[in-house]
Amino acid sequence: MYQTVKIFLVVILSCFNKAYLFAQSESIKVRHTGDFTVTGDGNNAAWNNTAWNIITQRGNKILQKEGWYITTEQISASDVQYATAFKILYSGKGIYCLFKCEDSLITATMKEDFAQLYKEDVVEVFLRPDTTLPLYFEYELSPLNYELPILVVNRKGNAMGWKPYLYQGARKTMHAIKIKEKGIDNRIEWTAEFFIPYALLTPIGNVPPAKGTQWRANFYRIDYDSQPVFSSWQLTKENFHDYERFGVIEFE
Repeated sequence: MYQTVKIFLVVILSCFNKAYLFAQSESIKVRHTGDFTVTGDGNNAAWNNTAWNIITQRGNKILQKEGWYITTEQISASDVQYATAFKILYSGKGIYCLFKCEDSLITATMKEDFAQLYKEDVVEVFLRPDTTLPLYFEYELSPLNYELPILVVNRKGNAMGWKPYLYQGARKTMHAIKIKEKGIDNRIEWTAEFFIPYALLTPIGNVPPAKGTQWRANFYRIDYDSQPVFSSWQLTKENFHDYERFGVIEFE
């Protein structure tokens, strides 16, 4: 009887660990910084003042529904586990993000902004400053340095993205990519660094943030080698647009 119970517990824990590998805190502190140039490699000294946050591999299945992707929680033992992490800072002008992605194959062919970048390798951040409204800002960046910035209106799962108007000057993002050559383990490391100005987030409420301000947010990666693999900071129920399950970022 004891041996049977022991085996049962081992099986349960094994399944749990696969689905919730590297469970993360539901909130992180965002430190203040002066503005700096985005270069793609994350070598600016400002990044040394904040820690890496882990993005966890969640699932490897995809369904299409009116152009939006839906993930399911299924990770097989044969799936390649790639490390992914991000950092975030804020200044008086906007939000800085840095992603570090381990890979063995860069899958990216789209060479235009505002394309459906999520159908290839991509990193994404969703920012929801005003929780009283069913909308948030989504930003995607591909390994070829093409971007998709959109405002998403999401009413009970019916989500639709809108392109920014007068996307120039102070409203324009800054972004850059660096891809390192394969090492002896045949792995690639690519980094994505970008700046999202507050001017682009207008007229969303609760922008710009002050010390103590809280936003809801989530950070993602989609990797395509043989099949799409989805990773996230906070675990969502059905898809990346499950904003009720976003984590909290608090500005220091």
